Amino acid sequence: MTTTAVTHIASLVTNDPSLGNGTPLGLIQDAAVVIEGDRIVWTGESSKAPATDNVLDAAGRAVIPGFVDSHSHLVFAGDRTEEFNARMSGQPYRAGGIRTTVAATRAATDEELSANVARYLAEALRQGTTTFETKSGYGLTVEDEARALRIAGRHTDEVTYLGAHIVSPDYADDPAGYVDLVTGPMLEACAPHARWIDVFCEQGAFDGDQARAILTAGRAKGLHPRIHANQLSYGPGVQLAVELDAASADHCTHLTDADVDALGQGSTVATLLPGAEFSTRATWPDARRLLDAGATVALSTDCNPGSSFTSSLPFCIALAVRDMGMTPDEAIWSATAGGAAALRRTDIGRITPGARADLVLLDAPSHVHLAYRPGVPLVSEVWRSGERVV
Repeated sequence: MTTTAVTHIASLVTNDPSLGNGTPLGLIQDAAVVIEGDRIVWTGESSKAPATDNVLDAAGRAVIPGFVDSHSHLVFAGDRTEEFNARMSGQPYRAGGIRTTVAATRAATDEELSANVARYLAEALRQGTTTFETKSGYGLTVEDEARALRIAGRHTDEVTYLGAHIVSPDYADDPAGYVDLVTGPMLEACAPHARWIDVFCEQGAFDGDQARAILTAGRAKGLHPRIHANQLSYGPGVQLAVELDAASADHCTHLTDADVDALGQGSTVATLLPGAEFSTRATWPDARRLLDAGATVALSTDCNPGSSFTSSLPFCIALAVRDMGMTPDEAIWSATAGGAAALRRTDIGRITPGARADLVLLDAPSHVHLAYRPGVPLVSEVWRSGERVV
């Protein structure tokens, strides 16, 4: 296979603490990376790089792993501009706004939905995202949820069944009946097309008992749990996530000391979604509190048409540093290795031998510029699986 060396990298984020400066980022200065096929085969100082078939001179730019967005909702139609405008004019955010997107999504064709997913993925790729997870959740019928997962699967392997986004409007007077549907015929139709199962455990959506039934049923079908937890209020979501060994508890905005301790001591990743707080003017999650407790933290976009219509992880990094108590080093780790941990992946989110060759070259000498220069398009090149794609 052809080999390529990327040389004269001002600062290389490897996310391997055994390399470079010994920090969690494993920073190597004046570095090089060698790619063979779709894998990283060597990292180190540029002066020591082995001979390769091709050489790309990074010319003093920083290189980071491709971003790993472990929480998005991209299979949808329509938008919710009016709702956003009303919210920015003083109306509070509530879970029920999802119904607007459900109606538009049900009315859309497969081709329209797939084109939307491709559009937002291309948008994210230009900003450095090389791996993403996405969910169903805007169909809420057996047929519409299954087709959403089939469409998502055309674009990613990280597909999540979220029939339990809200109680379907068709079951407004029978939430127990909807839980039976989600854990029965809908699960049967959706399980073959998904890796994960998720539930929105929140006032206005599903309570703790309902969430437990849904996640347990999904696990029995081979789907691993993740959960929307503690976004709008205190609740049982985080404790349930840890109890069921969910890969991630997502949002984690309203946490008790017991919640923080559980995340610090368990393997469930706390995935923080600052785009949602930005877009709803809600309380920011306290990342510092989680990190100090020893929790593994991921940063993701929560890209969706209602509460976080952004595909930009650089934007989320800047928010996390400015408003959530994270350092620039912690934020870049959480948007790369943290996202990989939330997907229980070891082949992405790092630049070390054996990892998939997902690289982002920045028009800056350091990853710190992602927070230092918010809103500036710093991504100059993106490589995914050893090929330049941007």
